[in-house]
Amino acid sequence: AYKIHQYTIMCAPTASQVAGEAALRSGREDDYRAVTEMRESYDIRRRFLLGKFNEMGLKTFEPRGAFYVFPSVESTGLTGESFAEGLLKSKKVAVVPGSAFGENGKYFVRCSYATSLADLKAAVGRIKEFLKEI
Repeated sequence: AYKIHQYTIMCAPTASQVAGEAALRSGREDDYRAVTEMRESYDIRRRFLLGKFNEMGLKTFEPRGAFYVFPSVESTGLTGESFAEGLLKSKKVAVVPGSAFGENGKYFVRCSYATSLADLKAAVGRIKEFLKEI
């Protein structure tokens, strides 16, 4: 039931996707600039998290179309579930265990960068603290 619920709320319905495509194709120049600025903002946040996770020893590959990174936590000796649970309880930072995406995600966590850079910086600071404690 958990996975069904998660996938039901995690993507836009087909009708919304078609409407979004139509808006992008027939939008005004101001709309295009806003989309470009938003894409650049996501790229800044993506690069920030990639760099920080790799600096912390949590190997992370560069995503090419989502607003999530998927760092490996195997170097900590914890599974993604244990890492996510401990991080939430200890530092109030929520990540999704990679096991929610299949057995190959066992030692990974998924982290969204669809939030402000300031929030990401705070979360990274807390993750660093958590890593020192484990």
